[in-house]
Amino acid sequence: MPLVFRACLTTYSRASPLISASSAYLFRRAMSATTLRFGATSEPVSAVVAIGERSLLASSNASLWKAFGSVAPENNEVLVEGKADVLTSYTKSGDNRIQHTFAHLSKERSRNMGKIRSDLVHDLVAAQTPKEGDVKIVLALENQEQVLAAGCAVARAFPLYSKKSSAAKLKSRTVHVEIAVPGGVEEKTYTKLNNLADSIRLASRLMDTPCGELHVTKYVEEIKEAVANLPTVKMEVITGEELKKNGYGGLYGVGKAAEHPPALVVLTHTPKIVTIKSRPVIVGKGIVYDTGGLSLKTSGGMVGMKDDMGGSAACLGAFITAAKENYGGVFTAVLCLAENAIGPKAQRPDDIIILKSGKSVEINNTDAEGRLVLGDGVAYASSSEVNATHIIDIATLTGAQLITTGKKHAAVLSRDEDFERHILDAGQRSGDWCFPILYAPELLKKEFDSKVADMKNSVADRMNAQSSAAGHFVEDHLNSEYTGKWAHVDMAGPSGKDQRGTGFGVALLFSVLESI
Repeated sequence: MPLVFRACLTTYSRASPLISASSAYLFRRAMSATTLRFGATSEPVSAVVAIGERSLLASSNASLWKAFGSVAPENNEVLVEGKADVLTSYTKSGDNRIQHTFAHLSKERSRNMGKIRSDLVHDLVAAQTPKEGDVKIVLALENQEQVLAAGCAVARAFPLYSKKSSAAKLKSRTVHVEIAVPGGVEEKTYTKLNNLADSIRLASRLMDTPCGELHVTKYVEEIKEAVANLPTVKMEVITGEELKKNGYGGLYGVGKAAEHPPALVVLTHTPKIVTIKSRPVIVGKGIVYDTGGLSLKTSGGMVGMKDDMGGSAACLGAFITAAKENYGGVFTAVLCLAENAIGPKAQRPDDIIILKSGKSVEINNTDAEGRLVLGDGVAYASSSEVNATHIIDIATLTGAQLITTGKKHAAVLSRDEDFERHILDAGQRSGDWCFPILYAPELLKKEFDSKVADMKNSVADRMNAQSSAAGHFVEDHLNSEYTGKWAHVDMAGPSGKDQRGTGFGVALLFSVLESI
């Protein structure tokens, strides 16, 4: 069920160094009238929304009331006493009537639910923030560990893409987000939250954009413009027949039937002064639309497949954020973009293709295409040319992931227990929750046995840990001489909510990078 984006370039090209996407770029492309900004502000607003656990909304919280502004503390007594979960009141400031909303955030959470219930933060922000007018949101938090996850949850509540006729009539407005937490919030933390919020909303917008607008060619153009102002970034593209010539049989085979040819996009950030010796690489599945190929999906099963490029969008967002935050090491994102279309040139069941790894794959299900493009991606990432120390591939890969770890937690597969723990911890910090799945190639690689090729691309038994099996397929295309760390993240479930892309993975990957 992977997503793929296509590019129209036909040669292996190297763009001149360029700089990070400005918020003006993000908003120009979308119909949203909302600018989201983190930081203390004294700008006049028409509404203030305070979100936090009851005790943190009590009148004794001086930092909260300083952030909250003119409203009198006694206005939240009903909420604090437990008589309501949400309380709205009004005050006058000059000639203006200001709406004040207090919303209780439950602190109940089990050990797999992160530092804060970021899902509830999102839901409260989405439900309680007025749709028009300038607004201030105040997050009343228990500790500094909650800041990142809470901030990213707010960003997900303000999607950018809309083609509703009413959206064009909305007046531009700003939603300010201020955080009241013991110890306060440093300006550099607000800067990081702004960078992450822009990237999360960018990833969400790309996922929400239909393939008629965001085909592979257009996606490559979007990526080029998104990194155009980042002086530390180099962009390389291989597309169309050049993929075939360069041995990328998986990506080429999946995308060759589409109007817009498939593309491999490589983004590399090289700081002026290298202070981090690690060389991480993230690889994202970018299927801009997945019909299932000749193994055609049902009409109901095909709806929503515009978001099958969520892994690539997550990689792009994390890459842009890392570059803006002046990441101290060389860092690469590999985006595998294609449209899994049908037509006279479509890949057939029974075809045998050769991936970049040199291994042959017998196609027994053209709807198991994401692992083919990722196989090419990790083969490149693990080559001596790149010299990676850490590789993470991320994708909306299998429906089985939802059965395995649910709609809120991505599945993590790694042969390295320490690296697995590293990613799980990053998920707890960022609010992009993850959970480990079975690592057992001795048992599961047999599912891909073929009589005529090195492997098939889909499992023989769909009831045998197929989410793990799909990850092992990708793993099998790592360079045999690669000795670094590797992990696979299947984010099919948490990538979407209420028919919207969530931007899942941006904060997760950035948090992993920060701690490598």
